[in-house]
Amino acid sequence: MNDLHDWLSQQHHGLRTYKTFQQKLDALSADDPEQRGLCRLLSGLVGRYIEAYDEAPLPVAVADAAHRRLLALVGSLDISGNADRRLADINRVATCDLWR
Repeated sequence: MNDLHDWLSQQHHGLRTYKTFQQKLDALSADDPEQRGLCRLLSGLVGRYIEAYDEAPLPVAVADAAHRRLLALVGSLDISGNADRRLADINRVATCDLWR
């Protein structure tokens, strides 16, 4: 996740970044099967955001806030944590919303 966080921190806040992020999650999921659940939840979170704004104007304030939220979320994940920590991370991702 550190690599994803580092990459995301250097990206523009547009929808193309989120589409590429989904591709990176797919690759991570294939390379590290233990992360598939978390990757799928993150991809779904990003997918809902893409669907909400695809082909529609994306206000700068919304894009900035969503990027900050996703960056903070990815930065807070501990894939090497114990089972309780990983479950807490999964539950947090499952209840997260990028545009609120």
